[in-house]
Amino acid sequence: MAQAYLCALHLTASLDERIPLLQYTATYRNGVPHASIFTRGGLVMPKGLKRYYGRGDLHFLTFSCYRRLLRTMRARNLFVKALGEIRERYKFLLVGYVVMPNHVHLLISETAKATPALVLKVLKQRTSRDFRRARRSGPKGQLCFAFAKGEGSLARFWQPRFYDFNVWSEKKIREKLEYMHASPVTRKLVSHPKDWPWSSWSFYARGEAGLAPIDRIGG
Repeated sequence: MAQAYLCALHLTASLDERIPLLQYTATYRNGVPHASIFTRGGLVMPKGLKRYYGRGDLHFLTFSCYRRLLRTMRARNLFVKALGEIRERYKFLLVGYVVMPNHVHLLISETAKATPALVLKVLKQRTSRDFRRARRSGPKGQLCFAFAKGEGSLARFWQPRFYDFNVWSEKKIREKLEYMHASPVTRKLVSHPKDWPWSSWSFYARGEAGLAPIDRIGG
């Protein structure tokens, strides 16, 4: 049965301005995004997903890690820091995001430097290195990553597949932002989005920079 909760969101009539916040009702169906399935191990992506690039659309990306390896504050902070640096390198627009314990949602633009698929590949590689380095150098027990065994001797942090949904309208942008910002509440991690700093909610609700810079749509 669909559940709903109230938090702040207000969308302007035009995408030429940043989307500020007022009040909205976010709904979900069992916390499951379209075309993907939650299991105890994380998100299972359907096979045969197609990527559509070169249309000027935004892209709603969903990708998962193994064994809830983003469950710690330090791991999520490392991820968000890397996300900001990759955004600067490839010059894509970061319109929204949320980092959950076992998966991540991003709403980004295409870029002349790389496709979203390549951006995501680089982001995964960068964060995997950061997590391994933190596991070796951090205080014992703070980052206890149990990497999944991959081919060869190198263990894997990220699951290989990802979900890519083209977002082409104001309605869809609002839908994806609401879904992302509602996720920590619908997954019962917090009672309100303001209590989960690893998302773009504070930018839209309060005009605050948050942990990662968010881009205005249409300048």
